[in-house]
Amino acid sequence: MAVFRDDFLWGGATAANQYEGGWNEDGKGESIDDHFTVGSHTTPKRFTQKIEPGTLYPSHEASDFYHRYKEDIALFAEMGFKTFRLSINWTRIFPTGMEEEPNEAGLDFYDKVFDELLKYDIEPLVTISHYEMPFAFVEKYNGWEGRELIDYFFRYAVTLFERYEGKVKYWLTFNEINAGTMPFGAALETSTLRGYEGPITEIPDKKQERFQALHHQLVASALVVKYAHEHFPEYKLGNMICYLLSYPLTCNPVDVLENQKNMEILNYYCGDVQVRGEYPYFARRYWEENDLHIEMRHGDLELLKEGTVDFYTFSYYMTNCTSTDPNQQQTAGNVIGGAKNPYLEASDWGWQIDPTGLRIALNELYARYGIPLMVVENGLGAYDKVEKDGSINDDYRIDYLRKHIAAMREAVKDGVDLMGYTPWGCIDLVSASTGEMAKRYGFIFVDKYDDGTGDLSRRRKKSFGWYKKVISSNGEDLD
Repeated sequence: MAVFRDDFLWGGATAANQYEGGWNEDGKGESIDDHFTVGSHTTPKRFTQKIEPGTLYPSHEASDFYHRYKEDIALFAEMGFKTFRLSINWTRIFPTGMEEEPNEAGLDFYDKVFDELLKYDIEPLVTISHYEMPFAFVEKYNGWEGRELIDYFFRYAVTLFERYEGKVKYWLTFNEINAGTMPFGAALETSTLRGYEGPITEIPDKKQERFQALHHQLVASALVVKYAHEHFPEYKLGNMICYLLSYPLTCNPVDVLENQKNMEILNYYCGDVQVRGEYPYFARRYWEENDLHIEMRHGDLELLKEGTVDFYTFSYYMTNCTSTDPNQQQTAGNVIGGAKNPYLEASDWGWQIDPTGLRIALNELYARYGIPLMVVENGLGAYDKVEKDGSINDDYRIDYLRKHIAAMREAVKDGVDLMGYTPWGCIDLVSASTGEMAKRYGFIFVDKYDDGTGDLSRRRKKSFGWYKKVISSNGEDLD
């Protein structure tokens, strides 16, 4: 008896700023990501206010989907994708974000991408904004700290809704919106970087700016969801959360309480607003204890209530532990790290591998929200080696994904309504956290390296054939 539903959306996920390239072609403007330099596991990428001649900015070419979308989509179809999660480059549609009329060349590009996907019966899953705000907004408004962005985002989203009616059904408003609750999120999510230059690891922690910016994003998200529900009833709107499951390192009650508080702010602060339509009960005390003064205008809270999402999507890569002991060994993670879990192994980048945690996360989320869930990012970033015969034997990636899909299967047996799975970086792309190509996730190898060299040719990895078999069996054959 099948575990996953018959219409389960198997696929893969990418982001325009990490994958697309063509950064200044056909009228596209500069995004914030176009101002991040290359980095590595040991050297953080930098943010520059001006594009420096002779400096490598990975997003400028990335994996060159802009010119190779037909080739890539054909490979996705060969694997049997039912859906493809991609994002739209805001600055390809509105180069500064403030134009009165959209850029037709940008709109036309995504028309061609969606047409190509639909030719193979691949359902587009579109993230409206994925870490690529127009750089002009950083300069003028300090990113999402400026309330003006609500109206600009609304115009951008409505433009997409109207243009791609009949081609796109599933939409996500903001990628990993809860990253705005964390210091690193100033670079990725809220874009509150006006006047700053330097490594992203040294961005000043201006919590007031971030949480005010986050309120504006939550209002913008609700406004767009409400509009779509009223004008395009066939559309399904989702949120997207960076789900950072953590455990108390010990059974000491102070560790348990600290972990609970972390989980509330990191994982549920934004999710509660987008699904339940209101700030959670713990928000007010958090604001008071952190001297946060969130300016809300008349109608904001009503709008949050009216613009709740239809389904909940999230990223899941690893777990951490919470400890009140500052001497505990630390480990890395997606956006944020934590105390090292002695029961888990870790990836090349120090992210702890925890398939059981995915089942825990799915059960926790479904119990809390009771709406369909989708895992839209999951995967193993690793160094891949091309053998002399051209093969790439990424058994470590297969092992990681096999265990996580098995955990999803158990969660579905538990009663969770899971609608789809799109592993991250189904084709190699630039890392959001480090700006490097060496940290590869894909089923498809892209010949591109951190020094900017490479011919961008595509090559199937061993995991390509394995995932094709998983999809064709609807998740039954994981061997």
